[in-house]
Amino acid sequence: MILSGGLSVESGARLWIPALDGALASADAKAAPGEPCSLFLAPSAPADVAISLCGAFAPPGAQPAGPNVLPARFRARREGVEELETQVVKLLSFEPIPQKVFDTQVGFNMLPAYGEESSENLEIFARGSSVKFETILPGGSPCQPSPSCKLRFFYSHAFTAYAEFKAAPVVKGVVAQLKNAGLKVADADDPPPTNVSVAGEARPVVGQPEADPGIETGVWL
Repeated sequence: MILSGGLSVESGARLWIPALDGALASADAKAAPGEPCSLFLAPSAPADVAISLCGAFAPPGAQPAGPNVLPARFRARREGVEELETQVVKLLSFEPIPQKVFDTQVGFNMLPAYGEESSENLEIFARGSSVKFETILPGGSPCQPSPSCKLRFFYSHAFTAYAEFKAAPVVKGVVAQLKNAGLKVADADDPPPTNVSVAGEARPVVGQPEADPGIETGVWL
């Protein structure tokens, strides 16, 4: 299993999320007869979430919107994390903040882009988070979400997502569909997932689905 998208241009490479084999056709089923299939690519975390939601909601015919992803700043290496930490301390002290890495205030903020002089590029990350969903989703699938990314956290990716069903869904049924797609769902009696509680988890963790207060068929994750 290759955890980078750098080999996506290699002949015979296939995107594969093993936990979705029960909900979607496996990668092997998509390989042409006689074609070796030994190079599997793991999609980015936002793409993993988006594809998994499609795997969960495609059977009942729901239409999920692209998740709004709040990515971790650890991607900017140690220098970026240290600048974020220093910004937070300086902002609480009402002192000027360093902006060498991000060229903008990322502490206590949620932004769609870094500053113009930033050594990091959030747009490149956002583009890399999107994949050709048709390579892993079944043909004709109505689910073709595109993750939207904004700056937020130190060391974790978080997301919110919305899905609309043909009829008002039962929460237990939604939970079952999410689990069938390989997602871990927090129990109703458990506290909501946090960036600390999900440490070490192999798959995305979802809180209990919540009905939209204004749309009878809508559900939020």
